[in-house]
Amino acid sequence: MDSDPLILALLALFGLLGGIGITAVGPGGVLPTIGMFLLTGLSPAGVAGTAIATHIATGALGTAAYTRSGQLREPGTRRIALVLSAVAVPGAPLGVYFNTLVGGEGFALLLAVAVATTGVLVWVREQRAVPEREDRPVRLSPLAAGAVGLGVSVAAGLFGLGGPMLSVPLLVLCGLPLLPALAAAQAQSVIIAGVGTVGYAMHGSIDWPLAVLVGLPELAGVMIGWKIARVVPVRKLKYALAGTLLALAPYLALHG
Repeated sequence: MDSDPLILALLALFGLLGGIGITAVGPGGVLPTIGMFLLTGLSPAGVAGTAIATHIATGALGTAAYTRSGQLREPGTRRIALVLSAVAVPGAPLGVYFNTLVGGEGFALLLAVAVATTGVLVWVREQRAVPEREDRPVRLSPLAAGAVGLGVSVAAGLFGLGGPMLSVPLLVLCGLPLLPALAAAQAQSVIIAGVGTVGYAMHGSIDWPLAVLVGLPELAGVMIGWKIARVVPVRKLKYALAGTLLALAPYLALHG
């Protein structure tokens, strides 16, 4: 782990902002991955493995938060969360395997594509957003939930993500209300992060001190983001995140 105080502070900041994004808008878990990729000399496996290890605790905390606020007690949301989590068991190890096949330049290009795709998804989601009603039903076919969950878990395993980065905008585009989508994605992220961490640990690809440095402020960010999602209109925040991701994508590709 780098000993430069500025680098360490920036990595912790990426963790904090990532945690806020995870529970406030969904696509925030990519920020720790971006920070480690840009600011450390870790290999693609080291970046992904260290980043995904931080999401075990954040996913568990996010799951507890959305259980407390009631979203994960709703039967429809629980069913979707179970499907997402079930397909993550084979999906995350597949992503870990794919990570071992790419070099630094390939990882940079793929990460840039994932970041840009997420930015577009967030932007499109907001353009199509409609006012949500409290009584809006939580419905999504198991086939659609399974397809989203499998694709997201493979990508999450490859890049070291928790899952909400891609699953939340995709679930919303499939017709799910935002808060149930956020809640179900938190539950899925626990499985993705747990299974992915085991896979990367078997390869010796996790920098544990760095995972703690980024993970602790990320945990604080999760609680901040959960409060934001419940009480503050976050449309401007979503547009800001989408713009930031779209701006970062070319730089990530060139950085590789």
